[in-house]
Amino acid sequence: MRGLDEKQQAMYSYVTLEQRIAADHPARAIRAMVDRALARMDGELEGLYSETGRPSIAPERLLRATLLMILYSIRSERQLMEQLNYNLLLRWFVGLEIDDAVWDVTVFTKNRERLIEGAVSQRLLESVLVEAREHDLLSEEHFTVDGTLMQAWASARSFKEKSDPPAPGAGSGHDGEVLLRDKVESTTDPDARLYKKASADKSVPSYQGHALIENRNGLVVAAEATQAATVAEREAALRMLDRTVAPKDKRSPEQQITLGADTQYQDEKFVQGLRDREVAPHISEYTQGGNVGKNSLTDEERQDARRTISQRKRKLIERVFGWSKLDRQARQVKLRGLDRVDWFWKLSLTAQNLVRMRSLIPIESLAQ
Repeated sequence: MRGLDEKQQAMYSYVTLEQRIAADHPARAIRAMVDRALARMDGELEGLYSETGRPSIAPERLLRATLLMILYSIRSERQLMEQLNYNLLLRWFVGLEIDDAVWDVTVFTKNRERLIEGAVSQRLLESVLVEAREHDLLSEEHFTVDGTLMQAWASARSFKEKSDPPAPGAGSGHDGEVLLRDKVESTTDPDARLYKKASADKSVPSYQGHALIENRNGLVVAAEATQAATVAEREAALRMLDRTVAPKDKRSPEQQITLGADTQYQDEKFVQGLRDREVAPHISEYTQGGNVGKNSLTDEERQDARRTISQRKRKLIERVFGWSKLDRQARQVKLRGLDRVDWFWKLSLTAQNLVRMRSLIPIESLAQ
């Protein structure tokens, strides 16, 4: 029998948002991990707000909403607010009830600035890693580092000559050489730089995103965004190592730290920095051409049996970059200024960790 196309709308619904989301939906596990991570951050979030005045948007909801933009490849805050109006799954993930009003997009972005100033994405990354450590998902000894180019939200035509370029010998290049980035600056995003990774590429306004992963499951343990520069990857790698790995005088004698990397990190100063930290440099070497002379490893380091394993594990970090850039905003960040880009990059890699951990942690543990 054919059903009737009734036009009358029900005034009330007796099915809650919680009931509408399937018990085995992937977002449930991610939401559970995010809620536990945010609970660990309660004290830090409380410190960002005054005890008086009008209540703002809850920071937990702001963070969940921003994570949704990354997880579901939502290209802008305006589109996110539009989808929150009708997408019940997104409403449930953020924490909005069916009848709750959706925020104005400008109110959402202004409230988010407080989280950027408070470096909350760094704290969220660390808080998510607490759960990974509790489930023994992290290697504490073997790591891989790499960097990737992120296109800035600026046009190449916005770059104009600086009114006060540095004098010869006072530039940022080798021995004070004045480089292109010393001569020009974007009028829309002064922190962006014209940069290319290969000589055959075209220079584009860019930032660089860096990641340090552990080699057991490929989870990101440290992340950082910097201005684009040839030495930025190596400098960021040492900073991330110092934040992640215990100093050599506080390690147990049997703990041996290794770091895998590609030939971009084959630099005498960087390799010596690893030796000073007692980190084994498992860096790939140049095998032909004029770059062979740049190889800085000793015969003992080159023959380390673990180096082959580290080089085989390097593909895990490429998966991280591929996930974050394939159809997501990390390919071209829609934020201006290094602080904002750094905040978003760390949040993107936190989201990648959450997706990865969902498949690594047993379902019954995530449901608790």
